[in-house]
Amino acid sequence: MDLGALRQEIDEIDRQIVALYEKRMEVSRQVAAYKISTGKKVFDKAREEEKLRTVKGLTHSSFNSHGIEELFEQIMSMSRKLQYQMLTEHGSLGRLPFIGVERLETETARVVFQGAQGAYSQAAMQTYFGNRISSFHVDSFREAMSAIDEGSADFAVLPIENSTAGIVSEIYDLLVEFENYIVGEQIIRIEHCLLGIPGAREEEIRTVCSHPQSLMQSAGYLSGKDWEQISMPNNAFAARKVAQDGNVHQAAIASEQAGEIYGLQVLKKGVNQEEDNSTRFIIVTNQKLFEKDANKVSICFEIPHKSGSLYHMLSHFIYNNLNMTKIESRPIEERSWEYRFFIDFEGNLADSAVKNALRGLREEARNMKILGNYATGR
Repeated sequence: MDLGALRQEIDEIDRQIVALYEKRMEVSRQVAAYKISTGKKVFDKAREEEKLRTVKGLTHSSFNSHGIEELFEQIMSMSRKLQYQMLTEHGSLGRLPFIGVERLETETARVVFQGAQGAYSQAAMQTYFGNRISSFHVDSFREAMSAIDEGSADFAVLPIENSTAGIVSEIYDLLVEFENYIVGEQIIRIEHCLLGIPGAREEEIRTVCSHPQSLMQSAGYLSGKDWEQISMPNNAFAARKVAQDGNVHQAAIASEQAGEIYGLQVLKKGVNQEEDNSTRFIIVTNQKLFEKDANKVSICFEIPHKSGSLYHMLSHFIYNNLNMTKIESRPIEERSWEYRFFIDFEGNLADSAVKNALRGLREEARNMKILGNYATGR
């Protein structure tokens, strides 16, 4: 066998494949033109499944059958993306239900945060909105989401991710449950302090209170100490408890600001072992708004529980040259072993590439929701 001759034969076959691919895509353009004129949907699941059965039946081995199925799935995916692009260019896919604004109206806004005075959420709120903002606090994330859903607050400030402890999973679930949307984000550097009542000493502490994530972030400092660890819903709650109990053997892990608010003494600064420890907070409202300089989009969707489903969804970002910056998954209630995916990617809802990708995802995914479009954290 002459390897050179075989390679020449493959090159010739490949040229024919490329020519046929381009011919097929040209026909797809004509299909898109027809759909623009008739309003017909791009994705026809029954037609594609029938096509896959047909082309698999033309092969002569199980190996080729599987390969041709994968090949035609890709070809049909490219055809759909071309059609989505043409439909978007012709304005035939409608407008996204979000309104672009120059700036959010925040001067007279009422803002809610979870926790108590001195919580990191309060610091994030003051950094984002300023110190003169009208605000109040609630005990739980759900209460904060309900406050803006019901209109008693215009915005809520909620922690969604810590650089060392990971995501706050409850926030992801609440973003799906409520019709509230992300319009901003704020990143706050976290420095945990060990706080005790005036006169307390570090070596006399027997009990420490804090949020579970803060306890975990301070695991290096706490290791080797025979202290009882008490989990609290919020670090500021822990500081308040220590102040109210007045026990010299009890301490809280919280911010220095919380210590000042509740009259506590800093027994040790920086007890969290990671120096570069930051928390990302999101600013949420009940209106579908985005600032015109927004550069990050957050979405979530469900997909069919079958091989290749996630790959096909992610291909919309590749084809439209969009940079995906984050992906997370959460289990779907009452559907064992099925997951909802949360994705952040760079872009603005006014961009044609973003519109094109979102339209494709909306047609092919289950229950796709745009969670918000906002500027990256400051």
